[in-house]
Amino acid sequence: MDPVLLARIQFAVTVGFHFIFPPLTIGMGWLIFYFMNRYKKTKDEFIKGIARFWIKIFALTFAVGVATGIVLEFQFGTNWAAYSRFVGDIFGAPLAAEGIFAFFLESTFVGVLIWGWKRFSARTLWFASLMVAVGATLSAFWIIVANSWMQTPTGYEVVGGRAELTDFWAAVFNPSTLPRYLHTIDACLITGAFFMMGISAWYLIKQKHVEFARRSLKVSLVAGFIAAALQLPLGHYHAVQVAQTQPEKLAAFEGLFETQKEAPLLIFGIPDAEERTVHAAVKVPGLLSFLVGFDTQTEVKGLNDYPEDEWPPLGLTFYSFHLMFILGLYFIGLTALGLFMLWRKKLFSSRFFMTLAFLSLPLPLIANELGWIAAEVGRQPWIVYRLLKTSEAISVTVPAGQILASLIMFSAIYLLLGALWVFLLRREVKKGPEVAS
Repeated sequence: MDPVLLARIQFAVTVGFHFIFPPLTIGMGWLIFYFMNRYKKTKDEFIKGIARFWIKIFALTFAVGVATGIVLEFQFGTNWAAYSRFVGDIFGAPLAAEGIFAFFLESTFVGVLIWGWKRFSARTLWFASLMVAVGATLSAFWIIVANSWMQTPTGYEVVGGRAELTDFWAAVFNPSTLPRYLHTIDACLITGAFFMMGISAWYLIKQKHVEFARRSLKVSLVAGFIAAALQLPLGHYHAVQVAQTQPEKLAAFEGLFETQKEAPLLIFGIPDAEERTVHAAVKVPGLLSFLVGFDTQTEVKGLNDYPEDEWPPLGLTFYSFHLMFILGLYFIGLTALGLFMLWRKKLFSSRFFMTLAFLSLPLPLIANELGWIAAEVGRQPWIVYRLLKTSEAISVTVPAGQILASLIMFSAIYLLLGALWVFLLRREVKKGPEVAS
């Protein structure tokens, strides 16, 4: 058994499961703030009931997210000791900032929203909802800072085999921080909106809590469309950054082997790393060069310019990126259709749209996972880009058998935890909001 592969699979399982929950809470946090803002202005008890229901769903998801996130940091010291020694001076700072400045802010005010509902004024509850949304969004910033530094390291020097911090702000605002952060936060907004839209659609299909569902659906539909449409320019911004700082990752995204001007954008294809070609390729000539440099004569680097042992795993990187992109287009199409039907006053009577919205509830979660796979697998074989390879970052004292045992244990625990979350979520949704329909 290969301990490096097992350690990578274990980290993928734990972070992949954890990554279900933060995007949900970030997206839902801002939608809850919208309803709390409306309540503060109108003092409408119905809107207050809407907010309270979604706060219960938020709290349940937040609790599971916290439980699943604890394991991740321990793995740095157990399975990835060489990595921790190399980056500890840098990696620890944003993780500490996340805990001190973001997590405690979010968790404190979540408590206010849960247990202070009858104790505090509308203004205080409004402020608490704002701090929850800000805390969740700020938490994501520091996590992405840490991860982005691994993608595009800056503000350091290597001394005695360790990366030491020389410029804090250069490390924080490394070339990929802002593109990745904006892209991720927008994905969180899509996730929260589709989650709220899907549950609301289910109520309308069942003709339960109709007025609650109509109001929640309308807000989440508008938010979902805006966020989904914004993902096009934000995704482009991120792709330009990848082209400039991680060109072999972009080449893997697009199945591009030869460096060329007028590089085509690949719409469909089956990449073949052995033959260095893409079978059944459907391309738009020159579009990739234009998107990268706003000029079809922009040269785009191909995989053949790099040693083959430094290529990202081609199939996984390519397919995860393209499936994520296809889902992004679907999100725009579905929400645009919903807005059109809302304008035509046919939305709430359309069982077809409600069924589609309900079935689409998990798709942003899948898109998030695909985006994470594309970003992280696309960085391989580097754990810190062009500084430290993944194969060199493993803990040499932890045998493969122990990693396998912990992988099985974590998988079983997460399976049970996921089932518990679904059970409690289903029970809360079936119970419904405490407002008159």
